[in-house]
Amino acid sequence: MAAPQSLRNEDYLHIPYVLMVWSTPGPGEDWVCHAEYPELPGCEVEHANALVAIERLDAMKDEIILERLARGEYVPTPRPPLRA
Repeated sequence: MAAPQSLRNEDYLHIPYVLMVWSTPGPGEDWVCHAEYPELPGCEVEHANALVAIERLDAMKDEIILERLARGEYVPTPRPPLRA
């Protein structure tokens, strides 16, 4: 499915994806931080430092989106907010 033509590449890079970050015990007494944008398949990283993980995740998000657009593929967008 091709990407809609109504948005520019720059617009896609500003889409507010849901960010999930959590830590799990790693080797020894260290913790591993996991960060992902679950609405963007394949966009997940791990690092010992949460801020580094988020920075790397944001760079990965941009790469994934731009690669999909360059191939003419669909870029998943976040679901609408839930209403009470």
